[in-house]
Amino acid sequence: MITVEQVRDALRGVMDPELGRNIVELGMVRDIAVEADEVSFTFALTTLACPLQDRMVADAREAISRLDGNLQVAVRRVEMSKEEKEQLLGQAKGEKEKPLAERMNEIRHVVAVMSGKGGVGKSSIAALLAVLLRRQGNRVGVLDADITGPSIPKMFGLHELPKTSPLGLLPVETKTGIKVMSINLLLQSEDQAVIWRGPLISGAIVQFWSQVFWRDLDYLIIDLPPGTSDASLTVMQSIPISGILLVTSPQDLAGMVVRKAAQMAFQLNVPLLGLVENMSYVTCPKCGERIDVFGRSQALETALQLGVSFLGRLPLDPEMSSLCDAGQIEDYAAEAFKEIGEQIVARVPDTVAKPVFE
Repeated sequence: MITVEQVRDALRGVMDPELGRNIVELGMVRDIAVEADEVSFTFALTTLACPLQDRMVADAREAISRLDGNLQVAVRRVEMSKEEKEQLLGQAKGEKEKPLAERMNEIRHVVAVMSGKGGVGKSSIAALLAVLLRRQGNRVGVLDADITGPSIPKMFGLHELPKTSPLGLLPVETKTGIKVMSINLLLQSEDQAVIWRGPLISGAIVQFWSQVFWRDLDYLIIDLPPGTSDASLTVMQSIPISGILLVTSPQDLAGMVVRKAAQMAFQLNVPLLGLVENMSYVTCPKCGERIDVFGRSQALETALQLGVSFLGRLPLDPEMSSLCDAGQIEDYAAEAFKEIGEQIVARVPDTVAKPVFE
């Protein structure tokens, strides 16, 4: 004899495609009854006009039939009350209302990648970190906050327009399952310039956090624009960041400017995970000699001045450049980055930062 609990457990495998959670967890399954060879239950929908309800009912019937192929399944459909819908969406009375997507997203860690100046390979490091985390089996997203100079979609070979859902925009997925949102995915042409003032840029970044349905992520990587502009300030004050990774290059100018970026993080109470020096050297393909093409490395001294961990040096690699241009960064072996990436992951705190300003 099939029990009510067995039926409920079976229905936990049925997902609401829009909300990204199972129908039992969402409170949609009610009044389960088992009598002889018939199982019945009430299916409470957020709206009887839901276009996906037939699919979910079919999935529910199939899940129950797997318990016993001879069972008859009767499903009664009802619509939730206004109060039930509010409870489902986490909109209790007196609670400050957040966008629906932000309330439904579950993001465990947010890591921002920051540099003092442009041209040091910050976006490349952000992409490499996302790829490494994905290879480890994590659920990963990349939020491209560099609104006026987005490069993340190009590296991953993404060109399609993000789809919409009742919960908000859906990020575009790479071939390995990394979720990406960038202003370049919303433009008519990837060469189109975004000529916006600070408030518009900040508003777009906030929307990418709160109005994109990321679903459940273990890590969200944020590619910040260079410097200490409105955009970086918005991220640190509006998004619960777990930590910031600093990226620099060997030139003293880059070191000076990254120190400014670090001071910004200190003042806003956001943890620094460490410092990476990119484009630190090139390896001669004939003799294997390391050549410091941009001069002597100064990253260790910079890290000591800031009191942060120096995580390592990365070379200039023509293979990586070619793969990024071809939109195939996920095919890059990234052996030199592996140890650095593992150090970054080990330093990400379980608790999120608490910005100075609300």
